[in-house]
This record gives sequence, C-alpha cells and structure tokens, in this order.
Amino acid sequence: MDSPKRRIVVTSALPYANGDIHIGHLVEYIQTDIWVRYQKLRGNECIYVCADDTHGTPIMIRARKEGISPEALIERAHAEHVRDFSEFQIGFDNYYTTNSEENKILSERIFAAMQKSGAVTKRSSTQLYCEHCKMFLPDRFVKGKCPKCGAEGQYGDSCDKCGATYGAEELGEPRCTTCGAKPVLGESEHLYFELEPWHDYLKAWLKEHTQDEVSNKLLEWFGEPLRAWCISRDAPYFGFEIPGHKDKFFYVWVDAPIGYIASLWNWCKRNNKNLEDYWPGAGGENAASGETKTELYHFIGKDIIRFHCLFWPGMLHAAGIQGPDKVFVHGFLTVDGEKMSKSKGTFVNARTYLDNLPPEALRYYYAAKIGGTTDDMDLNLADFVQRVNSDLVGKITNIASRGAQMLQKKLGGMLGALDEGGRELIAKCREASERIASLYEERRFNQAVVEICRLADLANEFFDKREPWKTVKSDLEATRATLTAALNAFRIIAIYMKPILPRYAEKAAKLFCESDWTWSSILEARENVQLGEYEYLASRIDSKQVEAMIAAALVKPGESGEVSHESRASKNKNREEAPAAAAQEETPALKAEIAFPDFDKLDLRIGKVESCEIVPKSSKLLKFVLDAGSLGKRTIFSGIRQAYPDPAELIGKEVVFVANLAPRKMSVGISEGMILFAGTPGVSGGAISPLGAAAGGTPVT
Repeated sequence: MDSPKRRIVVTSALPYANGDIHIGHLVEYIQTDIWVRYQKLRGNECIYVCADDTHGTPIMIRARKEGISPEALIERAHAEHVRDFSEFQIGFDNYYTTNSEENKILSERIFAAMQKSGAVTKRSSTQLYCEHCKMFLPDRFVKGKCPKCGAEGQYGDSCDKCGATYGAEELGEPRCTTCGAKPVLGESEHLYFELEPWHDYLKAWLKEHTQDEVSNKLLEWFGEPLRAWCISRDAPYFGFEIPGHKDKFFYVWVDAPIGYIASLWNWCKRNNKNLEDYWPGAGGENAASGETKTELYHFIGKDIIRFHCLFWPGMLHAAGIQGPDKVFVHGFLTVDGEKMSKSKGTFVNARTYLDNLPPEALRYYYAAKIGGTTDDMDLNLADFVQRVNSDLVGKITNIASRGAQMLQKKLGGMLGALDEGGRELIAKCREASERIASLYEERRFNQAVVEICRLADLANEFFDKREPWKTVKSDLEATRATLTAALNAFRIIAIYMKPILPRYAEKAAKLFCESDWTWSSILEARENVQLGEYEYLASRIDSKQVEAMIAAALVKPGESGEVSHESRASKNKNREEAPAAAAQEETPALKAEIAFPDFDKLDLRIGKVESCEIVPKSSKLLKFVLDAGSLGKRTIFSGIRQAYPDPAELIGKEVVFVANLAPRKMSVGISEGMILFAGTPGVSGGAISPLGAAAGGTPVT
C-alpha cells in the first residue's frame, strides 16, 4: 500500500517578526502542514522546518519606538507566532529564528563561497538619504510617484498599480516614510551578486523546478542580461555584519532563506543527525552518508517568487549547495471576493479568529478550496459556515455521531462482524485510497475533500437504507452489523482526513481504542471489539460567531482601512456539534413549530437540470434529472406541471434543492430530494419558478 520510504525536507516562507500571523498567512502554513502530514502518514521521513524572519530596518525602528531592544521584540514575536501556529495545529519539526548562530555561520560560509565563485562584485550606487533620520533609506522606507505610470504613494521598489520595478531613486516626489522629510541623493558602495553568469543555469532550473505559470512569468526577464542584485545594506541595520566590510550588513533577503538551512541544522543537532544528509552541500566538511536521497521543497506565495526562484537558487548554485526540487507557489487570500480589509473587518489575525471560531473549521475549509495552483483563494464567509456545518459536521461526523451513540446506548458499545453489505461498503472506501493519495501528493486537496465527502455520502446512504433505528427493535445483531459497517467506513474516512484534521483524527482513533494510524491502517477492520466513549469531534458554526469575529477585527477610528497582502517583499523587508438523534420513531400528526437550528439541518445544494419531462398519467408531476456535482445524478419528482406546459425550458437551469431529504418512494419512482420553488400564493400557471432558475440561471443561495 505505502510507497518506498522517502526523505523529504519541507519549508514554508518565514513570517516576519514585525507582525502578527493572519488568516492570509495561514493559507500557506495550513497547505504545507497538510502535505507534510500526508507524507508522514505514508511512512516517509518528512522534516518541516521554518523560522521567524527577524532582520531588517523595520525591526530596528519598531524596537526603537517601543523602547526595547530588537532582540526583545523578536523574542516576543516568536512566542506569539509559536502559540498561534500551535493552536492551528501546524506541526513544525523545528520553528527557529534567523537571528541565530547557525544562520550567522551559514550566511558567512555561503557568502565566502559566492565570493570565491567570482559572483560578488562592488560598485557605488546612488541612494536616497534622509538627513533627518541620518540613514540611507531602504526601498520600503520611501514613497513617491511611480516613474512608469505616475501612481502616487508607491514604495521604492515596485508599483502596486502597474507592477513596474525600479530603484527608489527613480521615484517622483519621494518622501521618507518614517519622518516625512524629502530625502536627498547620496553615494554608497555596495556588494552585488551577479546573476548573469548563471543565466543559462537559472533558465533551465526554472523550467524544471516550479509551476509553468511561475516559470513563464520569470522567463520574461531572460530576453536580456539579468540584473545584479544588491546584497548589502548600510548601518544602522539589524542583521549580520558582512565579514571584511565594516558597517555593511547582509540584506535581509540574503540571510532569510539561509534560515531554512539554519533551522534544519538546529533540528539536526538536537536529533543527532548530520546536516549534510538532509541538505547536501550545506554541511561544510561533513560528508553525506549517501544512503538516502533528500528531496527539498519550498511552499511560498506568488509575491516572493523572484527571491525564491532566481536569487536563492543562484546563491545555492554558486555555493555548491543543493537547490530545492520544487518551489510550490500559491495565490493570495480574498474574503468574500475582495482584498482583506481592516475597514470591513476581513483582515483577521489568527488570534482574533481563534477567539471566536474553532481552528478545525478553517483547516477544513482551506483544504476544500486549495487546488495546488497559483490562483487566489476566496474565503466566502457564508459558504464557510454552510460547508463546515453541512459537510464536516452534518455529513462526515454525523456517521460517527449516529453510529457510536446508538451502539453505546442500545448494544453495549460492542462492535460486531461485517456482513456482506458492510464488506462491500468498506471495499469501496478502500478502493479510493490511491486516488486520494495522488490528490494529496499533487496538493489538490480540494479534490481529495470531494472524494472523502463522496465516501461519507456512501456511508450515510448505507446507514439510512438499513434504518437501524427500526431494526434495533426487532433484530439486534443485524443492527450491530449495520453500525459496525458504518463506523468502520467512518474510521477509513477519518484516516484519509488525518492530514487535514490531525486532532480530529486523534479523537476518532481514541473512539476505536487505537493510539495512532498510518495510511495502511485502512486495510484493518475493527470487528468484535469494544468501542470507546464517544466525544464530540467537530464544532458547528453559528453565523453569529463569524459576525463576532468580523466585529473584533474592524479597524479602529483613525487607522487605515484597506490593506494588501503584506509579505516579506512588501515589508522589506462554540457551539459543540449536537448529538444526532438516533431515530425518528414516529411522525407527529401535526407539524410542530420549528426553531432555526431545525432549519439549519437542511443541506441545500445547486444542481443543473439535465432533463425534465412530463410524467405519463399525471396531471401534476414533472420528472427532473439533476447533475449534482460530487453527489452524482439525482432524480426528483416535482408537482409543478401546471406552471411549465413545456418542461424543456427548464433544461440547463441551475436550481437549489434539498440534498439530504430522505428518498421518497412514489408510484412513479423514487424521488431523491426536493427542488425549491417560489411563486405567488393562490396564483397558478407561470407564476412558479425554481429558485436559482428564475433569473437566467443565477442560483439563489
């Protein structure tokens, strides 16, 4: 079942120590964590390292404003980042800091190798100097008019409006962002890393080591000689001073990616491992054992591709160190289709989210949206609530909730043996193994979630078809066989879900009295053993929780409302799930008043009408066949024939239907749901319209 054991080192981009972790950052860390946990579940040795990015002028200035040392500032940030990542279940093997002795040694070693290769040169450059602050201004500490399009308020390295890149000295009407003074031009000698000698190497590297959309974008620069990259900064600067160059410091983007190796080295020292075995070429004089090839992977956002896909592989190649096998690039996060905004309360810090909502909900939703491309990902808040409640709680967790509680209350909690139907269900769940595995490997988590939900549908259909709430009154062992099958199906689903929801899977394993699972655990079945105590696995979300989160994140008076995705480049640097009813044993004669939670049980989906026809010998019924996406085809009978004499006009429309309504046996066939219609009371004919189809096929949800 499992593939041969691999040795893999994985990194995420280093969060800057000058800010909090927010839900935009978490797209990357959750994506990386899911992929790493999948690799470990398959039995591969996978080491996930990261660190706080701690150097640069912003750190120095903020510390000065707070009246503390830069070291105190980054220590505080580190503790906060570790806390937030831990609560979101991000399982780093080592989370370190770039302000470390390991990073200093490695930065100096790699710089010396770059010098030896002839790739480091010196030249005098014109820079903006603030006479008030008494310092040369880094790119992000000066704003002015873009020299290409004239847009105002642009930073000194690139334009947010037209995408142009330039030097800060090219800005029109420049101003120091710290004090507002107009800077003057000054001369300073700096060190440069020459990229052009590696032109052919980098061009070939790009085509092989990242997504096509990334390489195609960067290859546009290769039609002319590659520009040298300035790798030094003037004092004052919080960072590592460059050996042999007084008052010159490594630019933060030099030592930041080296921080990946430094964090790995720190892990190696703590675990009595040889760095050379885990990052070939980085171990200095320590020879590698050569027993296992190491695969290196970076996960990053699309705003920092030039650093990771040009400068970084160039540095490593010049220093004789193995470069990454792949750089996996993802897009930005939008909220309700727009940039995260403080004025709208959608720029949400990790802590604000955790104060209001369960981390499992965001992990599940992100997994359901991440497709392994560079496309931006939208957090639609209404869809977030609906999908978590409907799929994670109402569909997947519902199997365990109904099955375990009935088994414990009615049958002493003892699992039985799988019968023929149960074995067929389990076989179908196991058959999905390699399909789901390949989707995890390819980072197409959204499709993996679709496959997992499909299996949950099968288990729920099996449960409902057998009606154990009825058979428990007459045939206890048949009921036990049904519950055993449903719970074993849930167990397999929970194993597939473990990379996405690790703590959820731990609780599920505890339910089956197991300590841990590997991918191969799906080959086992739990039969004729005692089930553990059931504890609620997932929390339902109330829209009021989301509203409270947005209210907490709203910008305070006087603050700036709109924000873009802040990156390393742009900075220079509860309600518990309610126990499902075991059965509805009797139908009341009269319909009782319902509360909103009852309405919330409805699973409303969008379906496309593939066919619609008149039912023979019926004056009211139309027969619909819907394409319900991951749910497959649904046949639904609806009594609206009087409104649509020509039912063909409904073909191709998108309609809203109740997907979790129990199938109803009718004289003309089985109806598998209910399409929602709207009309004027007391008016017949063409006044009735299916929701979602009335306005040219636009769904109403």
